[in-house]
Amino acid sequence: MIKKILISIFISLLLTSINTRAQDTTKNDNIKTDWNFGLLPVITYNTDLGLQYGLLTNIYHYGKGDIYPSYYHSIYAEVSRYTKGSGIYRLFYDSKYLIKNIRTTFDLSYLPDQALDFYGFNGAQSVFNDVWQDDSHSDYKSRMYYKHKRNIARGKFDFQGSTKVNNLNWATGLILQNIEVATVDVDKLNKGKDDKDTLPHVNTLYDDYIDWGVIKDKESDGGFFTSLKAGIVYDSRDNEPNPQKGLWSEIVVAQTFNTDFTFTKLAITHRQYFKIIDNKLTFAYRVGYQGVIAGDIPFYALPTMVYSYLPSSNSDGLGGSKTVRGVVRNRIVGKGIIFGNLELRWKFTEFRFMKQNIYLALKPFMDFGQVVQEKEVDKTGIPTTINQSQYFNSGGDKIHISYGAGFHVAMNQNFIISADYGVPMATQDGDKGFYIGMNFLF
Repeated sequence: MIKKILISIFISLLLTSINTRAQDTTKNDNIKTDWNFGLLPVITYNTDLGLQYGLLTNIYHYGKGDIYPSYYHSIYAEVSRYTKGSGIYRLFYDSKYLIKNIRTTFDLSYLPDQALDFYGFNGAQSVFNDVWQDDSHSDYKSRMYYKHKRNIARGKFDFQGSTKVNNLNWATGLILQNIEVATVDVDKLNKGKDDKDTLPHVNTLYDDYIDWGVIKDKESDGGFFTSLKAGIVYDSRDNEPNPQKGLWSEIVVAQTFNTDFTFTKLAITHRQYFKIIDNKLTFAYRVGYQGVIAGDIPFYALPTMVYSYLPSSNSDGLGGSKTVRGVVRNRIVGKGIIFGNLELRWKFTEFRFMKQNIYLALKPFMDFGQVVQEKEVDKTGIPTTINQSQYFNSGGDKIHISYGAGFHVAMNQNFIISADYGVPMATQDGDKGFYIGMNFLF
């Protein structure tokens, strides 16, 4: 796979950043006022999904600059798609000032995915045979063997307000989500390919699980969900985009309703930031638990993470760009998981370019995660001709660890482009991961 092109993206960040009013008239040139936005092209290529193209922008309103680097309103929009159907269509809004004394966030997204990763359940209990997706190996099945199709239409509405305790907020939210699940559309992905690159018409792991009864018929094609969540949040960060000190901890309970399933999920997340060198070096960590504490959850809802506030379009875990970087996406999936991230963030240079405040930052990191509540796996329907040791391991899950480094370009404190490269410690968790996106991880 050819990844997004770092240099061109960062140049585009600098060349397309626009401020609607010049700052030369202010005594402090670093203070931003009025409307400000950055614009980025999205360019990537995948052998099976095709060319990805599109644009994203984040627009900030700083008013008179009296609360800078905080903002009055933030609007994020992205339209990007692969030529063979996957994509991101998203509008995200965030403000502490739309409703007096209440932080208001909403997210409207359509997220079609022609090839979502699927490796089974309970982490290390599911065997990952990399050679089955290696088209140069004699045991090759399909490059899509560990994939399935998933389309999400989602509306999220989150609110936070203060309590009488300093830095302690209440949080509530509503999520309306329709998830469509199906096997990979091989014919669609094969269009325009040379014979040597075409995908074979064979079962994927998702298809096998349905045939064996591991995935039940009533959950095999997705469904519509309504989720209500409520919790408390303690937030003493000195700067949201890249804090130097403070705590950000939360306890959230989400109740989800569906015509076939009802379940309750508990999410506990703690984040802490330590200033080592003022405005230069910070140590940050995040630890969390997410688990089903009541009800019956369908397989396709297992990876969904719950937070009081999520600026990212992707809420899947564990594994991938937003949780355990370097580990393949959704490798660590169960009814309950623990996870953590450690980062040493070094802001090594700051400068002004085209009237914008720019800083560059580097960070080494280490991530980890583990299933602590297993999803029940019914193997009674698996034919005796199948060698189960090729699909399942005995014993519980073990901790999955990855490590790597990241690079960040920030404009006006809030518009932050991130590039992370992670490597898993175990070959069963994949090879490596390279990700370009928005913002620090937490």
